[in-house]
Amino acid sequence: MSLNEQDGKGVNQWKTLDRDLKRLGRLEHGAQHVSRSLVAPGIALAFIGLAGLVAALLMGAGPGQGVVVVGAAIGAYMALNIGANDVANNMGPAVGSKALPMLGALVIAAVFETSGALLAGGDVVKTVATGIVDPLALQDPTKYIWVMMAASLAAALWLNLATWIGAPVSTTHSIVGGVVGAGAMAAGFHAIDWTMIFRIAASWVIAPVLGGVIAAAFLAVIRRQMLDVEERIQAARRWVPVWNGIMAGAFGAYILYKGLKHVFPIPLNVSCLLGVGFGVACWLISIPLIRRQSEGLENRKKSVKTLFSFPLIAAAALLSFAHGANDVANAVGPLAAIVHTVEVGSISSSVGLPLWVLLVGAMGISFGLLLFGPRLIKLVGSEITKLNTVRAFCVALSAAITVIVASWLGLPVSSTHIAVGGIFGVGFYREFHAQRRAARPGALQKGKPVPPEERKRRLLVRRAHILQVAAAWVVTVPFSAVLAIGIYLLLTLVA
Repeated sequence: MSLNEQDGKGVNQWKTLDRDLKRLGRLEHGAQHVSRSLVAPGIALAFIGLAGLVAALLMGAGPGQGVVVVGAAIGAYMALNIGANDVANNMGPAVGSKALPMLGALVIAAVFETSGALLAGGDVVKTVATGIVDPLALQDPTKYIWVMMAASLAAALWLNLATWIGAPVSTTHSIVGGVVGAGAMAAGFHAIDWTMIFRIAASWVIAPVLGGVIAAAFLAVIRRQMLDVEERIQAARRWVPVWNGIMAGAFGAYILYKGLKHVFPIPLNVSCLLGVGFGVACWLISIPLIRRQSEGLENRKKSVKTLFSFPLIAAAALLSFAHGANDVANAVGPLAAIVHTVEVGSISSSVGLPLWVLLVGAMGISFGLLLFGPRLIKLVGSEITKLNTVRAFCVALSAAITVIVASWLGLPVSSTHIAVGGIFGVGFYREFHAQRRAARPGALQKGKPVPPEERKRRLLVRRAHILQVAAAWVVTVPFSAVLAIGIYLLLTLVA
């Protein structure tokens, strides 16, 4: 018998040891949590270092090797941030509607982003300075290299910051801002095409409004056709094939005009005509498939929504393919320009895209979305407004059609702005529809009656995200420009 037991105190003689073990357990748990959070940045740094190493091996020990190595590292960093930020636009609606789990969305996005970059990324890209800075004002190859490097690094840093604060922004506008800042420092403000900058600023309003209006209109039509009728399954058998045809036609034209423009350019009118053919074929094929898929389904809205799952997944995959084909140039276009300038010693508006440069961009986008993409996917898919498969389908279809309409009008819109605008559009339509239904005489309310002032408070779109996203869009170009100015000045001082 212990002394404590003899004294009748009953004190646990292992109390101090238990307390120390608990502290060690908490310390170990905290260390594991920190180590897990460092895995993704560690892999990203390893990829950036590998890109620099590949550039060093391929360029050899010739003049300008160090510049290309640094440019490759910056290009890899830019590609990682494009994957982390932009993929949310394509996969967010599909994940938010639960048509795809997060892991499935990441795998599909990685496959189609990489395929789009490698198959349709193009052998030749126009440098990002084309159309923004007067080429005659940048005749010094050294200045040109510093402009490309500063613009790319500034855009990458801004994308990294935007991803960290949870704001989906335009990759293209980020790189444009970088070129404006660095180009103005190198060639003067008179060399900047301010008309192009004004058009980009106008797209901050045009793109999201256009995308939101189209998405809301699609949702209103689908509700009237299938969700707010008595015989929902019968209506779905008639109208879902039609919407599948519209989706196939829109994405057919979108892929032909935007996704494959680097492989074989097709005029917009020809792309639209071919898209109509794809749409008719898909409509005819979908009729028996939807009839078979709808057999045995209950006459409920939920049953109709399940019929949109596969078209939504296909739309997300096609958006990822087109994004990889288009935005790989934003990631490695400056790098390709640097490599060309170092090898040839002259400036060109269009440069070749070496295979290793294309691989840096393709793999960087895929690594970025796999390592850092889930955060913004969750925000876009579920934190702005609640999405189901029908609403997400309307957002995806709106993105493709809005790009086509904007291209026809000659407007430089951003797919990021369109997709996010589409999500806000369906959210605001939900609010409008819910308020109108509640205001009907004799309308039934679930649960306890809700007074009008309480209904106004229970909004279906989170207003805080409007201010956050809009502010990020507005500051993208000026912030990237200011950052590029600082980086350009630093490079010129160091060099």
